[in-house]
Amino acid sequence: MALIDVFNGDADGICALHQLRLVHPAESELVTGPKRDISLLKRVKAQAGDQVTVLDIALSKNREALDGLLEAGAQVRYFDHHQPGDIPVHPHFEPHIDTDANVCTSLLVNQYLGGKQLAWAVVAAFGDNLADAARQAALPLGWSTDQLAHLQSLGECLNYNGYGETLDDLFFDPAELYRQLRPYADPFAFIAESAAYQTLNTGYQSDMARAVAVNAAETRASGRIFMLPAEKWARRISGVFGNQLAVESPTQAHAVLTAKADGGYVVSVRAPMVAKSGADTLCSQFETGGGRKGAAGINHLPEAELGRFNAAFFDIYR
Repeated sequence: MALIDVFNGDADGICALHQLRLVHPAESELVTGPKRDISLLKRVKAQAGDQVTVLDIALSKNREALDGLLEAGAQVRYFDHHQPGDIPVHPHFEPHIDTDANVCTSLLVNQYLGGKQLAWAVVAAFGDNLADAARQAALPLGWSTDQLAHLQSLGECLNYNGYGETLDDLFFDPAELYRQLRPYADPFAFIAESAAYQTLNTGYQSDMARAVAVNAAETRASGRIFMLPAEKWARRISGVFGNQLAVESPTQAHAVLTAKADGGYVVSVRAPMVAKSGADTLCSQFETGGGRKGAAGINHLPEAELGRFNAAFFDIYR
């Protein structure tokens, strides 16, 4: 019997797996990639009796591969908070799916585990830009404001590492970053001792300084659109820059379009923090788009579609 862990390469996916394996230690095959590499189940080869755990990738983008795994006799456990489409009913399929805008996959795993590794769920929620949900979840732990700020920084740095068009854009392959976390049940010990955290924090600060120097390409009362160049730093910071913009101006929607070297754009959309809705509706209008209500994206927006995107953005966010 093979154990296969399939997880999004962002903070939520990594921390979800970390929680599970802290409580249920096991050696498993790791299948992951940059945050936007969400069609991960296509890479999984499994047979009858194998156990596949899927964390933080949209079922709707992996349905065909999922059906194939179930037909092959694999048992699949699925934790996610993105729009799933039709959820299969199968004796070998165990779904834990909730699309509430204030839920992330790590919070679902925390619920499943009865809170046994709550600290890492808090880190993930901060990384997913769910600061209110993170603070609410952390209440039983009694942490200070300063402690929570350190966990927020960790979550943001883990999330930051996931963005990029290819693994070459990232400081760490997400599988390697997970391996760096594995020895640490205590996130504060990871912050204090890990060279990986120092690398990510330094990179985050440097890339964010470049991003905040960029002026909005279009600004209206309801939202802002930013354009970033086709450079590594821009690809790395695009998503967390969108998160920061949303926090700084919670009544506005935000779109960050990062130019691709071969033309077109990668798009990150953040709904207004005061009303987390519409991001998935907007992005799903485009061929490679998807996500959740409060945060969504488009993997490839052709140049010719730029005008349509801008119009759709300000049609949804008026």
